[in-house]
Amino acid sequence: MPSTTQPSGIGEPLDPLPKEFAAVMRPELPGLMEEIRVEVTRAYPVYGRLLDGPNADAIRQGIEQAVSAFVDRVADPGRNSVLRDELLRKFGRVEAYEGRELDVLQGAYRLGARVALRRAKAVGRQYRLSPALILAFADALFSYVEELEAISREGYVEVQSRSSSEVSAQRRRLLHLILAAPPLPGALAGLCEAAAWRLPADVTMVALRPPVPGHLEAGLAGDVLADLDVPQPHLLIPGEPTPERLAMLHAALDGTRAVVGLTVPPTQAADSIRWARRTLQLIDEGVVADAPVVRCEDHLVTLWLLSDPPLVSQLAARELAPLDALPPSRRDRLVETLRVHISTRAPAEQVGETLGVHAQTVRYRLRNLETRLGDRLADPDRRFALEAALRALHLQSGGRGK
Repeated sequence: MPSTTQPSGIGEPLDPLPKEFAAVMRPELPGLMEEIRVEVTRAYPVYGRLLDGPNADAIRQGIEQAVSAFVDRVADPGRNSVLRDELLRKFGRVEAYEGRELDVLQGAYRLGARVALRRAKAVGRQYRLSPALILAFADALFSYVEELEAISREGYVEVQSRSSSEVSAQRRRLLHLILAAPPLPGALAGLCEAAAWRLPADVTMVALRPPVPGHLEAGLAGDVLADLDVPQPHLLIPGEPTPERLAMLHAALDGTRAVVGLTVPPTQAADSIRWARRTLQLIDEGVVADAPVVRCEDHLVTLWLLSDPPLVSQLAARELAPLDALPPSRRDRLVETLRVHISTRAPAEQVGETLGVHAQTVRYRLRNLETRLGDRLADPDRRFALEAALRALHLQSGGRGK
């Protein structure tokens, strides 16, 4: 391992390898790096995913630097390796961000070294190199791997040693940025790294009813982002609200009410929390039934119909205008009959059972409605507008629905 007092980017000379050996090794590097990539991703599939991800170029550059720097060190023992070291530290940071133990990366390094040694033995036979030289190569190679591990450990420890308060502050800033519409990709990537948090493909926002108990955050999973010291406290859960996630949420809430928004891409997180907060408001208004945890997906039609109450009132006034001249009580009876008839498509007998009136009364009311509304009941578009308006009015009046 390099001494902690030696200058950054300068490794120990790889004696006793002759400098000329670098000329033998260099032509083998392209094939060797491809062989290492295949072997490592086969043994550690997680690295195959990373090599197909947004940081693939940086990872490949790091692998190339790690391999070629060994040959450069043979040719020039004092060669600077600052770029290689920074890329290796980034490897360590990635391991910490992804929540893996460092021995996974160490295992990949050592597997790469075994592949390189296998290639060196084949080259040795081709060039009739002495067994002593190949043995010296093996010693230098595994010493070099220890150096790579030590440098990557620096990046790993750097992330782990950050104070929890610093990471918590970074995560709150990250949550604010995600809820900005739309978040800036460059700034998002930087904050994800600073916050030791991997951006998921989908997120689920959760609106909380204040006040929030101080111990709530301690009961959340480590990858849940939270902002609890605001008038409208909220959480971000990576991915979908699985049964395990919901169980975690129930346990952490401990009596606090919450609404789980829809699962969306991070760019739509602001919509998810808006829908969750609107559902919380509808609970307060008595439209949606209260429960410890309510899910938006169970009330999508209600959210849609009541997304713009003044517009619903305008729609209802337009579609029901032919009934305006009637006395209020008679008008209300006709409107309720029409709502049940349109929404159920049921015969008069069943509509009568729902309303608590005789089927003949229902038929009389429907004939009256047909006379007054005319084309509104025959035209599919007008009939749909009527049904939407009637459902929304029913919800606004305290009816429960989905």
